[in-house]
Amino acid sequence: MYNGRDMTELSMMAKADWSNDELAFFHHSFQQIVPYLNTEGQTIQREIVEEIQSRGGLRNL
Repeated sequence: MYNGRDMTELSMMAKADWSNDELAFFHHSFQQIVPYLNTEGQTIQREIVEEIQSRGGLRNL
């Protein structure tokens, strides 16, 4: 189970400052609710995916 900062705190930080565990957890969470995301949620999901890609993908997290 994820035991880290919540989205309220993380939303005030650059994705580059998120830990690998935070990126992986919220990526998984957002993937499960994709059909229900509004524009802001879609933007956050895209930024998370871009940050994961910049770190070399999920295998490297």
